[in-house]
Amino acid sequence: MADLTDRFGTMVFSEEVMKDYLPKDIWKRLAATLEGGEPLDLDVANAVAHAMKVWAISKGATHYAHWFQPLSGITSEKHDSFLEPNHDGTAITKFTGKNLIQGEPDASSFPNGGLRATFEARGYTAWDPTSPAFIKDDVLCIPTAFCSYTGEALDKKTPLLRSMTALSRESKRVLALFGKTPKKVVPSVGDEQEYFLIKKDAYRKRKDLVITGRTLFGAAPCKGQELEEHYFGAIRPTVSAYMKDLDDELWALGIPAKTKHNEVAPCQHELAPVYGEVNEAIDQNLVMMEKMKLIASRHDLVCLLHEKPFEGINGSGKHNNWSLGTESENLLDPGDTPLDNLQFIVFLTAVIEAVDNYQELLRASVASAGNDHRLGANEAPPAIMSIFLGDQLTEVVEKIIDGKASVHATRGVLDLGADTLPKLMQDNTDRNRTSPFAFTGNKFEFRACGSEQNVSDSNLVLDAAVAKSLKSFADALEGTPEDKFQDAALEYCKKVLTDHQRILFSGDGYSDEWPIEAKKRGLANNKTTADALPAFVSDKAIALFEETGVLTKAEAQCRYDCKLEKYNKLMNIEATTMVREARRTYRPVITAYATKVAKGLETIRAAGAEAAMQCEQNTLNKLCNGITTINDSIKALDAVHQKAEALDGQEQANVYAHEVVPAMDTLRAAVDAMEEIVAADYWPVPTYDDILFYV
Repeated sequence: MADLTDRFGTMVFSEEVMKDYLPKDIWKRLAATLEGGEPLDLDVANAVAHAMKVWAISKGATHYAHWFQPLSGITSEKHDSFLEPNHDGTAITKFTGKNLIQGEPDASSFPNGGLRATFEARGYTAWDPTSPAFIKDDVLCIPTAFCSYTGEALDKKTPLLRSMTALSRESKRVLALFGKTPKKVVPSVGDEQEYFLIKKDAYRKRKDLVITGRTLFGAAPCKGQELEEHYFGAIRPTVSAYMKDLDDELWALGIPAKTKHNEVAPCQHELAPVYGEVNEAIDQNLVMMEKMKLIASRHDLVCLLHEKPFEGINGSGKHNNWSLGTESENLLDPGDTPLDNLQFIVFLTAVIEAVDNYQELLRASVASAGNDHRLGANEAPPAIMSIFLGDQLTEVVEKIIDGKASVHATRGVLDLGADTLPKLMQDNTDRNRTSPFAFTGNKFEFRACGSEQNVSDSNLVLDAAVAKSLKSFADALEGTPEDKFQDAALEYCKKVLTDHQRILFSGDGYSDEWPIEAKKRGLANNKTTADALPAFVSDKAIALFEETGVLTKAEAQCRYDCKLEKYNKLMNIEATTMVREARRTYRPVITAYATKVAKGLETIRAAGAEAAMQCEQNTLNKLCNGITTINDSIKALDAVHQKAEALDGQEQANVYAHEVVPAMDTLRAAVDAMEEIVAADYWPVPTYDDILFYV
């Protein structure tokens, strides 16, 4: 087995590889593009394309593809061979700068929110040189942006890159006031990916899992997560073998997979990378999700990335650890005495203001049918956006607001009371797992993101909102005399923190009291996707997007329409699947078992044993009542489903969220109650006990 460091990045056209394959002058000019955003000349592109082709073929690649992220939320690629035929029956390999820089996929078949008509098919992919190319399944994958013929962004990457530009621009203005001139300021993320692994055989027998990604029916298992024995527990051999293969492939692709462990729920696990620049980190997360699914199949397993595949146990999130830094410092590192660190206070204040001002937009950025089932239950934060700072930073903010900025909180030391154990430096915050946006030492953890989501949306909103806050600071403080800057900056932060302290909350987000308190504070509680999505096209959101240059009004509307359409389609699929399964899979079995019980009763009564059969009579009564309830529930779901399908857009989403979902819950409860009664050998599908507990 090769050395760990030798294996890492072997399938990535990294900067190190480029230095080896490119002439020095070409590399220098390319580096100016990568580091300073200089325009890319065609002769440089041609040289890079040739080097990329030579390297890729040496690694066994036969094709290349512009790898992009349409508004479907997944990734897309069209494979073209390096081979070019000659007239004499031979062939050469060819890959030019033009092939590298620009591709032309069909844009009409991707979600576009009305930006393109079906007959207007042309679209373009454009090379993103800041995210390295990689080889996947003998294909050279080139990360690209995707736009329409008329130039509108039709992907997740383009607005993210724009948001990074805006955030860097405004951060540099603020840092200039502190006498600093970094080349760029970059947001970094580390997305902790949660997922479930189940046996492929059980998966195939569950139509709901296959079609919708989650179980639409299923009674609670005899044992769930209540014993708290799965979290960080010993990893079963089947899963360990999968994780090892996954690590090997991810490392070869340059994805810094770092931590793996069992999560809270049975069959649930987590993979966390080392965090890096947001654009490349998101690209890597998308590749990671694809590999997680493919490699699971080789181990006779299925990887479930749905946010809530099983009712009543922990759902899966993608904890988005967001930070901001230059080439030399983390701008969200408070240091040992954060109150002395004015620069940190300024950036902290900007984040607090941004999250409060755009709380509903942040909620909209994580809205999905799957995430609606997860938020607010079992380790997921509620739909109410709030910030957890921890005791030390909360004290710092309070002292700034009170005008007592002369008292300095410091980090503590934990003495565990045993001579053989080391003394531990205490972090400047505890953790609050019920908070959607928690400070965790030198970064913020946005915990509301769903496990299946492309988190570009969440990060572009966060980047844009913070850029807006930093712009306001720079606009207000530029031109302030140097000897008055510190007092002026502190006074500015005092005012902003006073105006936005309502977003700070350190308590239990699961408590019954928090929604009441949040309402008093004026915080939004958009529990469903239908409630949340309109914020994406509010006047406030459009103004933010346009001011920062992240999205045009048409592009924002496009994304709202696409998200809404996807939600409505998913809900239609779930409701259709549920009714069909209830009618064709569950009801016939329950009826058959009721018939068996009835025949048994008749036979035993004929033998004169009436008194001993009261229990069986009660069972038969429950089965018959259950069948009646299921029939009534199917009828009710059918009615509201038809009502929803007669509508479209936001009205349709509202009916799905507030009428269809409750009707689905009622039908599910009726069927699940029968699972507790019907004999195991009659039940038509694997139960939660069968799925969640295997060796």
